[in-house]
Amino acid sequence: MTCHSKETITLKERPKSKKCYESLCQLIPGGVNSPVRSFKGLGVDPIVAERAAGAFVYDVDGNAYLDYCGSWGPLIHGHAHPEIVAAAQWRVAQGSTFGITSAIEEKLARLVIKHVPSVERIRFVSSGTEATMSVARLARGYTGRDLLVKFTGNYHGHADFFLVQAGSGLIDLTPTSSSAGIPEDIIRHTVCLPYNDIETSRKYLLNPENSYRVAAVILEPIAGNMGCVAGTPEFLKMLREVTSSIGALLIFDEVISGFRVGLGGAQALYGIKPDLSCFGKIIGGGFPAAAFGGRKEIMEYLAPLGPVYQAGTLSGNPVAMEAGAKTIELLERKGFYKDLEEKTNLLTKPIQEYLQKHQINACLPQVGSMFTLFFGRRQVRSMEEAKEVDLNQFAHFFRYMLSNGVYFFTCAA
Repeated sequence: MTCHSKETITLKERPKSKKCYESLCQLIPGGVNSPVRSFKGLGVDPIVAERAAGAFVYDVDGNAYLDYCGSWGPLIHGHAHPEIVAAAQWRVAQGSTFGITSAIEEKLARLVIKHVPSVERIRFVSSGTEATMSVARLARGYTGRDLLVKFTGNYHGHADFFLVQAGSGLIDLTPTSSSAGIPEDIIRHTVCLPYNDIETSRKYLLNPENSYRVAAVILEPIAGNMGCVAGTPEFLKMLREVTSSIGALLIFDEVISGFRVGLGGAQALYGIKPDLSCFGKIIGGGFPAAAFGGRKEIMEYLAPLGPVYQAGTLSGNPVAMEAGAKTIELLERKGFYKDLEEKTNLLTKPIQEYLQKHQINACLPQVGSMFTLFFGRRQVRSMEEAKEVDLNQFAHFFRYMLSNGVYFFTCAA
């Protein structure tokens, strides 16, 4: 931890990256297709990637970076894992998309259902946003209620009704709704409560003026977008008990934590069985894929069996399904998660010990291979606390690491 606020940082020269990014800015808003890639507020030009292998990503200037971001979660086996590459190459040679059902969809569906007991039926989509958007519609259709309850700092994609106090990628945007362009009529059907606040959440949900309207409570059991902030076991248990008592559905957004903290996701880790779950990132093996699933009687409210409509041209894309199936098969190998956590601990434990020994005002919360380094606080349990972290110090840390060939994820609060 030699990154000091007054230390001069010499960044790598990246003329090709700079030129490429400037050209992109003439064609694409901000030069990026997802805002966080712009490195806004970090005082450094974005990386323009050319290739990657294993633990390293290489920019167009030929610079190598040790990659601790992993494409924001999908690459649990690293970049271009040879078995995943071979599976995807074989599948794409058979046809990259059909627009009709293919057998590979069953293979991945069985793998997810095998490892996640709460999922009895599953439907594949192309992104995490599609998964959460669709599961919200399903919850409303199944219960006949209109209100969704979410939690501050939990990010569930960019559907209009979820962009309410969402998370770190949106922290500099319009504070009222997290984004301009969202009508108040849509926002009023979403209620945002403080994460990990048992009493406030219980009081709201059990209030007779609210409880009859709540279709579902959705949360990240281990928040990832505002940094690694785990839900407490007591908080999650309370939500399971209260939603059951008022006839609302409990939805776990495991787009990040699913297959990351274990084959059964966070719900297996906590021993909580949600009614519906969302998955993404890892289940696509580096290709665009996501899914939502849950109890049979709820899922069969979806068309063509039921009245809730959801569709997608590339849903269940055979290349993504093949890559996802191979990814999970690799996760099934004996000792995988034990080895992964031991590797993560080689990085995190010395830092945690250093912070404690020297009484540094920072913390590094961790769940399995998920972790975040926060500056400016000794503990972060909610978005309210995450807003108090030192973003300037994190930006300095990010530049320092980048100058030393380490690409750290930019999620800091």
